[in-house]
Amino acid sequence: MDITWYGLSCFRITERKHPTIISDPYNGKVGLPNLKLKGDIVTISHDAPGHNCVTAVSGVAHCLAGPGEYEIGGVFITAIVTNSNGDATPNVVYVYDYNGLTVAHLGDMQKVPPQTQIEALEEVNVLLVPVGGGNSLNAAQASELVSMIEPNIVIPMHYRLPNLKPELEDVDRFLKEMGVTEPKQEESLRISASNLPEETETVILVPKI
Repeated sequence: MDITWYGLSCFRITERKHPTIISDPYNGKVGLPNLKLKGDIVTISHDAPGHNCVTAVSGVAHCLAGPGEYEIGGVFITAIVTNSNGDATPNVVYVYDYNGLTVAHLGDMQKVPPQTQIEALEEVNVLLVPVGGGNSLNAAQASELVSMIEPNIVIPMHYRLPNLKPELEDVDRFLKEMGVTEPKQEESLRISASNLPEETETVILVPKI
């Protein structure tokens, strides 16, 4: 499996003989270059310009934007609503299961969810977590959530980048909360069920923008 980050909450997840997933594609209004991606499945965490630009992706056969359980081309996708109280924008968390290798995309989660929702995620191998505050988790909340979920790998997202219009915190705050001084940095992350670290490892992906 290969995971590539395009800034904010947008990732491309590819695996041989399985559909390609694009999460939370954004439009040019957020300050980053317009996306030109190709994928089979698009998942939308919530309806906002930084997360819902489906037209930036070609070849889309399925667009998911709400809760449920889906099986598409051998990928099992579980979608769970968070931020469901009246004063917050509803957010959908997606768990992508590729033959037992699981990736959880938390979207714009705004607060640490109750333990019952954490348990609904079951085992998460790779956690894509917002860390930059704004309308989503800040560094301290994200670190707390990582300790509750205990993924093999955590990839921070939704933090400050050059020219990005939303005012977000730097990723360094999250690294400090996690006690990480020398994070692993990758252009894209290639993983398999056989090479997952036993202890939670933080990986910084270089945005492909």
